[in-house]
This record gives sequence, structure tokens and C-alpha cells, in this order.
Amino acid sequence: MEKIENKINICLKEFFGFKKFKGNQEAVIKSIINGKNTFVIMPTGGGKSLCYQLPAILLEGVAIIISPLIALMKNQVDSMRSYAEDDDIAHFFNSSLSQIQKDNVKNLVLNGKTKLLFVAPETINKEANMEFLKRCNISFFAIDEAHCISEWGHDFRPEYRRLKKTIRQINDKPLIALTATATEKVKKDIIKNLGIEDSELFISSFNRPNLYYEIRSEEDVDKELIKFIKHNSNKSGIIYCLARKKAEEISEILNLNNIKSLPYHAGLDQKIRIQTQDAFLMEEVTVIVATIAFGMGIDKPDVRYVIHYNIPKSLENYYQETGRCGRDGGEGQCILFYKKEDVEKFQSFNAKKTAIEKEIGQQLLDEIVSYVENKECRRKTILHYFGEEYDDNACNKKCDNCKNPKTYNDYQNQLTIILNLIEESNGNFDTNQLIAILTANSTDTIHNKKTSELLSFGKLKEFEKRNIQQIIHKGLLENLIQKDMSTSGKLKILDKGKLFLNKSYPFLISQKTEIKKDNQVLSFDNTLLDILKKIRKDIASKKNIPPFIIFQDPSLEDMAIQYPTNNEALKNITGVGEGKIKKYGEPFTHAIKTYVEKHNIQKAEDYIVKSKPKKNDLKIFIIQSADRKLPFDEMIDQKNITMDFLLSEIERIVNSGTKINIDYHVDEMLDESQQNEIQDYYINEADNDSIDDAKDYFENEYEEDELRLMKIKIFSDLAN
Repeated sequence: MEKIENKINICLKEFFGFKKFKGNQEAVIKSIINGKNTFVIMPTGGGKSLCYQLPAILLEGVAIIISPLIALMKNQVDSMRSYAEDDDIAHFFNSSLSQIQKDNVKNLVLNGKTKLLFVAPETINKEANMEFLKRCNISFFAIDEAHCISEWGHDFRPEYRRLKKTIRQINDKPLIALTATATEKVKKDIIKNLGIEDSELFISSFNRPNLYYEIRSEEDVDKELIKFIKHNSNKSGIIYCLARKKAEEISEILNLNNIKSLPYHAGLDQKIRIQTQDAFLMEEVTVIVATIAFGMGIDKPDVRYVIHYNIPKSLENYYQETGRCGRDGGEGQCILFYKKEDVEKFQSFNAKKTAIEKEIGQQLLDEIVSYVENKECRRKTILHYFGEEYDDNACNKKCDNCKNPKTYNDYQNQLTIILNLIEESNGNFDTNQLIAILTANSTDTIHNKKTSELLSFGKLKEFEKRNIQQIIHKGLLENLIQKDMSTSGKLKILDKGKLFLNKSYPFLISQKTEIKKDNQVLSFDNTLLDILKKIRKDIASKKNIPPFIIFQDPSLEDMAIQYPTNNEALKNITGVGEGKIKKYGEPFTHAIKTYVEKHNIQKAEDYIVKSKPKKNDLKIFIIQSADRKLPFDEMIDQKNITMDFLLSEIERIVNSGTKINIDYHVDEMLDESQQNEIQDYYINEADNDSIDDAKDYFENEYEEDELRLMKIKIFSDLAN
């Protein structure tokens, strides 16, 4: 035993250049060298790769490493070659190789020159490749990203299911399975499907103390992205999106704003994906905008931020993807932009799946939504998901919920009602069913199970669903109850929950607070706004038109936030188009530039977001239809929109500086004297363009649509 330990330590120092092992690494390596089946759950950055690299060097023969991604294989092969004098120490064997290259790799393996051979599950499962491997002197098999074998894992791959049979057909060498994420359900699934019930199990803590977790809810995510990245210039980051098209769009926007970026997704040519990964590793680009395909394909230790543009499909996905951040132990910011539409998209996707896939998908979605919406420690929620206890006092303000001041409400009585219901029903309901019973919601579940007879029926009917979810979530975190995934997520009361029923105590839950975000402009510059209003008034006086016809207040307020110093920047201001810029832009940009220079506003460019011009089909349709004097009713029917929506679009067109002829429609609704009366009000009497003020002035003589139409006509005629 002492001899083995010496060999291991010498290899660690002389070959890999490390002085000591991290966590469970040494114990895992000894297990493999001793010929035992081994199962390793170790978070990203914990050093999983060394667990099979080092034994592969020491043992006779070649280690077969099964890896899910070509890009990941290349990265791992390059890593191994960086330690060795001879590049033949490691090779990958997959579809990216020509037949000549494949034959060369086979010869090197058979001649004993290669110690690690990386293969895809699709490759090893082929009959011809199995026959080749039977001829090899194999030291052991390693299955990397082993969660791919489980339908409950975040990246299930059917080919992984065949590995047990394939490996047994090749030979009976030891097997090591490795993953960075595995819930109890996934862990059991991996063990069962690989047939390694006798394996030694090594589980490391999932806590990544250097990572900061934050949830943001923004209307203009693109603008927030630009701000954040510019405040973190020269740092490497990854942005995750759901769709390939969205990844390409965001990458393009970043490049327009002088942020070097490339998209990465499964739809790109294999060579392009490899080139993209290399460009990121070599720091030719600072940001990768990717789909989940990039989740396992990168091993860059100094990624400083991971941003989720969309909500991920599971908490496991989220943990895996944020795990790419700060692998060197340095700073790491993990920001997720939460939009309700993303949840609706996932629900739509799930609706098209089989019953079992739908059930799994919904449970995974419920977990990530709960993580996002609840105000408990983010780190505690993540670690609890993986079965790990965590004291949220140890978070050290490394998540937004712990960083920001909290207020608490006591839900002792409500929790008692929930626990009583779980006990009374013998743990026969999941979260949604419990909420339906507690709120007396008339569902099929209630009707069929005759739950109206339960003592807790309707006892929380005055409570919102969201509040009850928060209480249940906190109960799970505090180990008062447990979600049984083997019974479709039904809730069971635990011993700690029973103790609470015997002797209850205050059950405090943190409430939502207004968060002041870092690097965010919270309000407009009032001093600059006053200057801009004076310029507007001067121009209006000379042209004898109301000031708001030139630029409306929201446009000036936006200028006082973004500081646009040229016409290009002015294009990003609300309600400002080419026409307005040409007609009125110069005095405003000149004043802003002077102001910025005088007050030494260094970061004005941070608030300017360039966007790719988009062809607006609806805008073109409206303008062309108006030119043809097409009745508004026909426009509405053709585009399946409402009158309110049509008028809003026309207002947007006119406010941005484009002239549009709607006289034909106005003439149908108002006679000449009525038009003159409304026009006189807006030009000579009105202080602003408010429709409500106009209605009050005319004592509701005119309908809202009539006033809106006249306002549009006046703006179009006078301002454009």
C-alpha cells in the first residue's frame, strides 16, 4: 500500500506538477488503482479529470474515457498533452477523424503508446469499434458526465443507456463514473443503469463559495447586458440562451457594441465550434453566447461571469452551467434574467412530450422557478437540491437574497395547517395538489379524491398560491418535509416536521425587497433634463408649435440617462427616429456632449446600446396601407390586431419622425370644425400631450380614439 501511495504522489508532483490533492481526489485514485468500481460526484472545478488521468498514467494499458462532446474530448486531450513530452499519450476517437487518422490512432493504442483514449458513446457502441477495443489492453473505463445516463439528469442522452451492455461485451475491467451534478434520484439511476451497485461512492461538497448568485428581472435585457459586460471589460464570460437564433442575435449585438463575442450552438459546423472554443480559450474573444451545447464543452478556469439570458430548464442545468465560472477559485458572478415568458415556453415544450417526459419536465421546471422566485438564500436552495445541508449564515452575502436587507413575516400557523394536511393525507399529494386543497380550488384532483372532507380543506383560501409555495419551499429547506421523487414529487412529513406540530415556533420567511442593483442608472440626470427642456422650448417658440411635438418628455428623460453625444447614439433613445434626428437632433447632442465633457462623465458610452436595424414588416404595412387609404378596419382584420394596438403602432411611427397620412380616416370621424377645435387645443392651450387632460378639457365631448387620432395627425403634420 505504501508503495502505491508513493507512486501516486510522485506522479502528482513530477507529471502533473501539483503539490497536493484536492478533496477526495487521492481516495478516488486509490480506489481505481485497486481495481474497484468507483462513482464520483464532484462539482465543477473540483478536479474530476485528475481522478482518471493519474491512474491512467500509472496502470498498464489504455484507459477508455467515454465523453459526450467532441469539443470536450479535444479540450481534455490538449490538457493531457500539455503535461507529457509525447503527444501520443492521449487521443480522441470519433466522427471528426478521417479513416486514415482513425487507423493511426488504432495502431498507437495497440502498440501501447496511448494511455488515454477518449470516445463518444455513439462511437463505442458501434460493433466494429467494440471489436477493436476487445483487442486492446484496457486498464479501466471512465464515463465522464455520467448524469447523461439518467432521464432525470439535465442532459439525458439515450446512447448512454447502452454503455453497460457495451462495456460488458468488451471486457470486465473496472468502471469509474464521474459527474458534477447528481441528485439522489439521478445518483440511483446512474448506479442502476451502469450495474455498479458494488462501487465505492465519493461525494464532494457542491458548494462553490467564490460564486455570487443573482436574479434580475429587466424589461430591456440587452441594455443591461451591455452595461454589465462593459463594467467587467477584459474579463471572460459566458451567456446562455435557449435558442440558437437568439445566441446569434445577442452575439451580433455585443459585437456592434465593441464587445468581442462569438455564438456557439449545436447547429454550427463542427469545425466552427472547435474554432470558437479555441478563440475563447486563447482570449481572442471575451464572451461566448451559447446554448446548452456549450455546458460541458469548456474548461477555461478564469471565466469571471456566467449570465443566463433565459431561465434554464432545471436547477441541475443551472448549477452545471454556472459551474463554468471561477474554476480557478477567483471571483465569479452568476446572473440570471428571469422572464415569465420563458416559463411559458417550457410549459409549451413539455405539452408536446410523452406523459412521463411531461411529468419529469414539469417537476424540473417547478424546482428552478421556485429557486428564482423565493427570497431564501440562493446557495442554500441549490445545495439542498443536491441533498446537502447548508447554514445560510455562511453565505457571507454571496447571493442577492443574503446581500440585500430583509423583512420577515411569520407563517407559523400556515405551516401548521400544511403539515397537518400532509400527515392527514398520508403524504398522498404533491405541491400543486396541496395548494388546490388548501385554497379550495375546484379541480379534478379534489373531486376524485373527495378531499373536501379533509380538515384542512380551504383553510388557506385567502392566501395567494405564491405565498403557499414559499412556505412549502422553506419547509423543504428546513427538512420539515420531503419531496419524494419516486412518487412523482409527493410531499412527506419528516421527523422534524412532526416535532414542529408537537411544539411549534415562529417560522420566518423573508419577503421581497426593492433591490438597488450595482452599475445601474436608477434615474435621469435632472440638471441635464432641465437643459434639454430649455432647448426644446426655444425651438418650439421659434417654430410656434408646442414643445412636446418636438420631443416628448420620455425621450428627453431617456437622453438624460443615456447621454447620447452623436446621432448614432440618439437612435437608441425612446421615440426618436431618423426624421427627428435630422430635424432636431443637432442642438440636443451638442448640448449633451458639452455637458458630459464639463462634468467629466467618463462612462457615458456605457449607456449607449447599438442594435442591428430590423426590417419592421408591420410598420411598412401600416405606412403603405395609409398611402393607399386602406380603411383601418381592414388593416385590423388583415393583421389580426386591435384598434388600440394599431393606434399605438401609428403613434410610435409618427413619434420616431416618420410622416404618415391618416387624413382620410380622421375626416370620416370628425368634421372640419371639430378638427380645428382639437388642433387649437393642442397647439395653443395644452401643456402636454395627455389624452386624459384633453378629455377633461372637452368635458368628455370626444372619444379617446378621436383625440388620439387628432394628436397623431398634428404630430405628423407639424413635427415631421
